[in-house]
Amino acid sequence: MKYINKSSRRYNLLPLVILLCSVLQNVSAKQNGLAFIDDQINQHKNTSGTYILEKGEQALLARAWLADNAQSSIQVQYFIWSTDNIGILASEALLRAAERGVTVKIIVDDLLIDAPDKYLLALALHPNIDIKIYNPKHSVGTSFFKRIVNIFSDFRSVNQRMHDKTFIVDGKVAITGGRNMADEYFDYNQEYNFRDRDALVIGDVVINMQKSFNLFWDSKLSVSVQKRFDGNDVFSKSVNLEKRMVQSVYDELHKYAQSDENFEDEVKNAINNIPSSFKFLSDKLVWGNVSFVSDIPGKNNKYKSFNAGGKSSRSLASLVKKAKASIIIQSPYLVLSDKAYELFLSAIKRGVKITISTNSLASTDNLQAFSGYRNQRENILHAGIKVYEYKPSPKIQLDLLERYSKLTKPTFALHAKSMVIDSKVLYIGTYNLDPRSENLNTEVGVVIENSQLAQKVSAEIIKDTQKDNSWSASENPDQYASFSKRIKVFFYQLLPIKAVL
Repeated sequence: MKYINKSSRRYNLLPLVILLCSVLQNVSAKQNGLAFIDDQINQHKNTSGTYILEKGEQALLARAWLADNAQSSIQVQYFIWSTDNIGILASEALLRAAERGVTVKIIVDDLLIDAPDKYLLALALHPNIDIKIYNPKHSVGTSFFKRIVNIFSDFRSVNQRMHDKTFIVDGKVAITGGRNMADEYFDYNQEYNFRDRDALVIGDVVINMQKSFNLFWDSKLSVSVQKRFDGNDVFSKSVNLEKRMVQSVYDELHKYAQSDENFEDEVKNAINNIPSSFKFLSDKLVWGNVSFVSDIPGKNNKYKSFNAGGKSSRSLASLVKKAKASIIIQSPYLVLSDKAYELFLSAIKRGVKITISTNSLASTDNLQAFSGYRNQRENILHAGIKVYEYKPSPKIQLDLLERYSKLTKPTFALHAKSMVIDSKVLYIGTYNLDPRSENLNTEVGVVIENSQLAQKVSAEIIKDTQKDNSWSASENPDQYASFSKRIKVFFYQLLPIKAVL
């Protein structure tokens, strides 16, 4: 089996695991973790608990523990699921959960999925695993010819993607935020990692997260892997697997995960030996009113429109309209639509101070999106919005990357999507500040009405804007980017592509 290994380094979660174990050392190993969550939910009826996951390794450990302790169901949505170390080990963890009787449902967007056909089909053929592909017009089961036809026959549809990221376990606990399932979102890529943010939530809000997942699961836009490979369409692929081949794929996945080269035994054992409880959350969870923001499949019913908005756009706009003193935003991409620009201008006229943390040309992974920002940067600054552009090697990475000394000084870029209103209301999710998130991609996130968490995330973003970590946009940070990047983004600026940025 051939996989893409972007990090090409061994895992070392041990320091983080030891730290977590030390927190849990007085907790009975016999106590069931999800039973503890039941107790917490019963003590906080009609409310939700939240824990912010700032560090990549912390977010990875939370997902690994939840997958290993799920009892009945795991429901997963991701925009990107790579076949690198993280993607493979995550697949194997879900396979192990299915083998012990857990029902696993996965929805992955079609655009950037890179799993080999037979391995994707083998997983989908497990009796406890169902996999669906959202809006499959690019990759899974689609021939090159059909892809070209799709692009020219329905340009809006092929650009409409599912950008959702949710990880729901037993309908009780969930994680949502900016992270996809790939090395670079959990600090394991040797060349490029993301500064990201997730929210772990339990309680009332998870009910609505499940409802959103089920809405996408039942949508005609979500198509089963088996159907994509049945060959009934003259332009689609036909993939068939014998039973022995299916089992061979499972065996190879388990072998991969058991190899010290890919995932050290001491780390696996440390994770497995963590007392089966999230008791530490009793001190760390913050309880209050948490709502789930989500779009419908397809974003909206304006199937030919590039500016029709969506539920998530309207929800976040309503928060901006309520701001009285300050708005602090962190978004990897900053391309304001006319509506967004007017919304911010209106807030500024009310006396609201707006601060935005985004990527610089030197750090960004998306030159097309940056070209849209560069076309309007002067107007944004002139409006009175303070913008700070992330450095590719910010000092703060020493604090955020637990294993910085083991990495070969990779670029560290922003990928967190958060907004804080008046230091009281906090949004953490998948929504980028660009026309694509506003009008095309489906997005999700949690809105947390809690000043403690809002101020905590606000402080993290402000820390990211400090001079050791970012340049002020007024300082012409483009000068620090490579010549090739500057040339490429110049030509992108000439193209009429703002609607799809």
